Amino acid sequence: MSTRIGVITPASENRLAHLHRQRRFLREVTPPELEVVRVEAWLDHAEPPAFDGAVHVHVPPGSDGMRVGAARNAAAERALAEGVDLLVFLDVDCLPGPRMLERYVEASRTHPDGLLCGPVTYLESVQRPSSPDDLASTTRPHPVRPSPADGVVETAAAADYDLFWSLSFALTPTTWRRLGGFDERYQGYGAEDTDLGRRARSLGIPLHWVGGAHAYHQWHPAGTPPWRHLDDILRNGALFADRWGEWPMGGWIDEFVRAGAVEPHEGGYRRTTV
Repeated sequence: MSTRIGVITPASENRLAHLHRQRRFLREVTPPELEVVRVEAWLDHAEPPAFDGAVHVHVPPGSDGMRVGAARNAAAERALAEGVDLLVFLDVDCLPGPRMLERYVEASRTHPDGLLCGPVTYLESVQRPSSPDDLASTTRPHPVRPSPADGVVETAAAADYDLFWSLSFALTPTTWRRLGGFDERYQGYGAEDTDLGRRARSLGIPLHWVGGAHAYHQWHPAGTPPWRHLDDILRNGALFADRWGEWPMGGWIDEFVRAGAVEPHEGGYRRTTV
């Protein structure tokens, strides 16, 4: 009997080339014993373009930008309605490694109550893999997060939950329901995944690093710090701080302050007035 996996990807027109490559890689890495239910959550105002290899949900932007958390929640509910055994969230920028799905399935069988996270490699601008066979030579997991040996699952310490990223993760339907999904008040860029990690910790849901469940983030232009998302970061950061008592994305906030664009204000931060 095959395992049904709901693979959930928020997507938009400006990442269409990345989406096409992800679709193809996903088809190529799915072994016969696994069945993928592809659910794409379209984030633009316009309806998604026709594609017969996926189920679509449409979650257009809100007043403050794209509603990525709400889109993931809607896609997860659609996948659950299809009777999936495991939810795998894979951002549109990410390519699945050759054994990513298998490793997530194996980890979910031994750790069904946990939040499962595989390593992510950020590809360079010149790296355009044409097949999953090209990925092994590019593997260079982001150094901030643990990357256990292939097939090894390590449990995170309480202090490490802020390392949770939503680029690539998996969990069983039971754990998803217990977690309650993403907080849909977050709109635009930033903090909704850190919030989910904090909620997992508060509920006693273990966070596991899954060795061998590699994903590969396709390159696209981005600023460091991300200046075009400054207002999102301030708004979402304030929402996070109101719940958890501290600000997220501290490194970026510090850089905005040093640049004179942001200043401390009443225990938080705001744009400078000059």
